[in-house]
Amino acid sequence: MNLARPQISLLLAAIAGLCWAAALALLLFGGLAPTDPVFALQRLLFYGLALTAPLLTFIPVERAMGLTGLTIEGTVGSFLLLYILAFVPAPQDWLLDLPDLPIYALFIGALFLVGAAISRPFLHATSLRLFRTRARALDSRRVRRQSYEIGLLVAMIAMLAGLRVLTWVSLLLLTVVVVIAELLFLAQVGAEVSGEV
Repeated sequence: MNLARPQISLLLAAIAGLCWAAALALLLFGGLAPTDPVFALQRLLFYGLALTAPLLTFIPVERAMGLTGLTIEGTVGSFLLLYILAFVPAPQDWLLDLPDLPIYALFIGALFLVGAAISRPFLHATSLRLFRTRARALDSRRVRRQSYEIGLLVAMIAMLAGLRVLTWVSLLLLTVVVVIAELLFLAQVGAEVSGEV
């Protein structure tokens, strides 16, 4: 029984990897186009792979680490991102141009969800190693907040690129703002804990 569980996990990881590889291969070399019929076989195959790959990726991670909501956020964000890359025409103008604004909004929202979902397991694992007290190590609200901050950073980078003002200076300033905001959150939480004690 103990041997079967790692084997099943490895099998699911291998299937997830194959689904990701097939979805990316279809995206890059499959000739998918916005003009394809909605129910064309190639599109249906892409839909299936774009849903199956994140589900097989995020469900085991959510169950193993107890990260509630990870599967929904990761699957919605990944599917939306893959769909936009495959079937939505690329914007031709900057972010605030009205015809292109909905495309940018969907793309930025998908990047936010994907960035948050991918970073959350790593933040959780880092917390378990860094914090000695159990309450700090297992603080799921802090991990969720930090993952959203990383997702927001990714989304803001895309916004700056859409506004055509993304430079090393603006990227550095944006990163500093996010880091300072998290330090303020941590200081506030520390003050509340010390006040209770």
